[in-house]
Amino acid sequence: MDNDVSAGNTTTVGHLLLATTLLAFGLGHTEVIGGVTAGDAVPPAVYVGGIALFVVGLLALRDHDTSAGTAFSALGAFWFTWGVGGTETVSADAEGLFLVLFALVALSLALGASAASPLTRGVYGLLFLALLLLAVARFGDSAGLAQIAGWIAAVSGLLAWYVATAALAHWPAALSGRAAGRGVTATG
Repeated sequence: MDNDVSAGNTTTVGHLLLATTLLAFGLGHTEVIGGVTAGDAVPPAVYVGGIALFVVGLLALRDHDTSAGTAFSALGAFWFTWGVGGTETVSADAEGLFLVLFALVALSLALGASAASPLTRGVYGLLFLALLLLAVARFGDSAGLAQIAGWIAAVSGLLAWYVATAALAHWPAALSGRAAGRGVTATG
């Protein structure tokens, strides 16, 4: 194994894997594509979001990128557990509790990613919102709320895809400009 893999490359791969999984998960919950449901997101969740994302997280940790490493390892564990846990074998309340717990993980990632770009924090923030709404949907047996959560997860996936593509294409990955405040000029 090449020990010269840079943290930037593992972060980009991690965002692509997360984007793919979030899009499959989100679009499956929206049921916007005929015949595609959340259950169809299980294989990508296990292999792409679970195993591959977890390995990328470990590589990022090895490269001393603790923010990406923590995020990708924790989310890899989530996707693997969600994928192999089988929602048919647990109660809706148990699934709701699982989603609340990982929503809190996503919230910690959003709040703890102070060194990351606002777009990356947005990915985790939207994931938090999607998981929280999906948990409430499971507790209340609300298909409509689950679809809304699916759309939010899909938007989070698109945002993660943009973050990865921006890194590869050298596009802006930060929001332009900052609000003027104490010690900050209008020019930055």
